Amino acid sequence: MKATKRPIHAVATWVRKQPPQIKAFLAVVAVMCALVFLRLVVHDQDNLFVGAEAVHALGISVLIYKLMKEKTCAGLSLKSQELTAMFLAVRLYCSFVMEYDIHTLLDSATLATTLWVIYMMRFNLRSSYMDDKDNFAIYWVVIPCLLLSLFIHPSTQHHILNRICWAFCVYLEAVSVLPQLRVMQNTKIVEPFTAHYVFALGVARFLSCAHWILQVLDTRGRLLTALGYGLWPSLVLLSEIVQTFILADFCYYYVKSLVGGQLVLRLPSGVV
Repeated sequence: MKATKRPIHAVATWVRKQPPQIKAFLAVVAVMCALVFLRLVVHDQDNLFVGAEAVHALGISVLIYKLMKEKTCAGLSLKSQELTAMFLAVRLYCSFVMEYDIHTLLDSATLATTLWVIYMMRFNLRSSYMDDKDNFAIYWVVIPCLLLSLFIHPSTQHHILNRICWAFCVYLEAVSVLPQLRVMQNTKIVEPFTAHYVFALGVARFLSCAHWILQVLDTRGRLLTALGYGLWPSLVLLSEIVQTFILADFCYYYVKSLVGGQLVLRLPSGVV
């Protein structure tokens, strides 16, 4: 007698067989349902942004556990960690000079742990670092982000340098995970701790994106005008959406692997 499939596995199998258009439609519906759920259970939308930073910090903690327990940094992108440290340092500077609050403390903790991960990868665990797989040229993202921030930045009353730095960290954060995705694309096999870390980044990005979208809806668009004029408000929201969609494909295969009981995530060709 044929075993009955678990409901989640049956749904996943059905979704996998659908054409791309149906999958895209289902993804949009799922995102809308998630936003409605967050709108109902989270009354202060700022808590979503705090939650995003907390999940990011949790992801870094997973990396620390991996480095300390397994004594290897295989599968991790040093360049992605360096980009993360870069945008966190700039954002921390902006936070100190523009709006010192709880985000400053969270960013300080995340930056400190990220720097520790970089130190471990560069020195203590250098022999296990997959230098040949981590071949993403970071100047391809740093230079465009810098140039974009020079022309499109907030129109607040702060000093022009601070406004440019603010824009730069927003743009750089949106693409900081690309080197990590390139490593996973090159290896095709992602071990558990690295997969947990990247999934945590995906959740953090979704919460941050949800924070902005719900804020815009709650204020009926007034939030965008409060951020300034010109292209800057639109690019802030676009950056959040880009971050989410960059990781969406990976998160889908992560959940699929988790439901299937697989400890090691195997990515098909073309993913990330």
